[in-house]
Amino acid sequence: MDFYKRMELVCERIPAGRAASYGQIALLCGKPGNARQVGYALRRGRAGESIPAYRIVNAKGLLSGAEAFDTPETQKRLLESEGVRVQKTDAGWRVDLREYGWVNSIEEAEELYRIFQERGI
Repeated sequence: MDFYKRMELVCERIPAGRAASYGQIALLCGKPGNARQVGYALRRGRAGESIPAYRIVNAKGLLSGAEAFDTPETQKRLLESEGVRVQKTDAGWRVDLREYGWVNSIEEAEELYRIFQERGI
């Protein structure tokens, strides 16, 4: 399995105006529990440059990708440019995943699995 190629395909599907969690991406890649590997790949640019990394947040909706951007405000600004409301909390900037979270369908997950099989990744 090429986790990073899978990750690129999954992340490219996150719609504008939505956010996904690191864990959700790992699950869709067939590696539940590997949320940290998703974060690592994004920080190191291992999954391709076409990924909208700013749409990926932690499980609580907190923006945690500041390392991957020029400034901590960049991820916030990019999300807001797509209509995602980002609120300041005691823990940091947060997206309400109930409102803005990407809810992928079972059909989308099955389609990704088929693509992974066809491409041998």
